[in-house]
Amino acid sequence: MWWGLPALDILALAVFSLCWAGYAAVVDRVPAIRARSVITAMDEYRRRWMLALLERDNRIMDTQIIGNLMNSTSFLANTSIFILGGLVALLGAPDLGHRVLSSLPFAAPPTNDWAWEMRIGLLVLIFIRAFFDLTWALRQFNYASIVVGAIPPGPGHSGQAEAAAKVLNRAARHFNTGLRAYYFGLAALAWIVHPVALVLASLLVLRELHRREFRSVSREALTQAPPPAA
Repeated sequence: MWWGLPALDILALAVFSLCWAGYAAVVDRVPAIRARSVITAMDEYRRRWMLALLERDNRIMDTQIIGNLMNSTSFLANTSIFILGGLVALLGAPDLGHRVLSSLPFAAPPTNDWAWEMRIGLLVLIFIRAFFDLTWALRQFNYASIVVGAIPPGPGHSGQAEAAAKVLNRAARHFNTGLRAYYFGLAALAWIVHPVALVLASLLVLRELHRREFRSVSREALTQAPPPAA
């Protein structure tokens, strides 16, 4: 027992933390691995996009693309607020949660209020993290739209285009981090049912993230596309 948690719960939390923190550390901070991800491929495409923008006088299409990116980010940020509101309400209803979960086969719901609060509290922390990452991504997309509006047409302004690409790539990175929090938030939800469910859900999320970022058809298409003609 540690902090009143059974050994199985401690093991499940350790697996969950290792899956999330370990995956983020390896994919985001090891250049050789990150270079093979779909994230890096999209970074290069955003850079090409900003350089191609220099040749266009009419940039309505470019601003619409950035607007679409902002809309999807804003949607997830707003959704995280609604999720947090529901989770805070659940903190005050442990009896209701216990009755609902007790009807599920193979479920092992928390036996006391403190254990219930720990499970819901973990979800609250995850979606707070998601909210901060997504709102920061939204602000950076906003910054990028202003930078794009300030770039004069012509190849002599490639430095400003590169700066816009860096801002867009940082926004995309925080969007990806916030989205990753959503994935692991779904895994953490399984802890309410059973600690083993948390382990299985964490491993499943880890597998899906790796498959989508390193082994998906989209990643293959992006990395095999020929470079633009000079």
